[in-house]
Amino acid sequence: MVSTISQWTLDVRDVSMMAAFWSEALGYHSEHLSGGEVKLLPPHDVPESALTVLLQPVAGPKSGKNRNHPDLTAPDGDVDIEVERLIALGAKRVDVGQTGDEPFVVLADPEGNEFCLLRSPSRSV
Repeated sequence: MVSTISQWTLDVRDVSMMAAFWSEALGYHSEHLSGGEVKLLPPHDVPESALTVLLQPVAGPKSGKNRNHPDLTAPDGDVDIEVERLIALGAKRVDVGQTGDEPFVVLADPEGNEFCLLRSPSRSV
């Protein structure tokens, strides 16, 4: 038996703003929990194994590059249109040392947490 990844947890300062951003970015709906946390749940029409997202409030700002991050894929494969949609939601392009030849676009959410938008599915070998 092995462990599986079931949730991505992100420390955030403004839980409401970040819940709005990530809910729209992922098409998830939010559930407010005790302690000010918000759990983002995938739509009902996706597999039960889909990751949930937990946004937990912290007092301090993010510092430095994330040591881990989510990789997203554009639902219809059009990365350029998805990048523009995410930027309209509050994301921004960031430089973490990429050369320009990478098979992904690096973005950051409104609080500066990096994530990538893959140009091809992550499971292709």
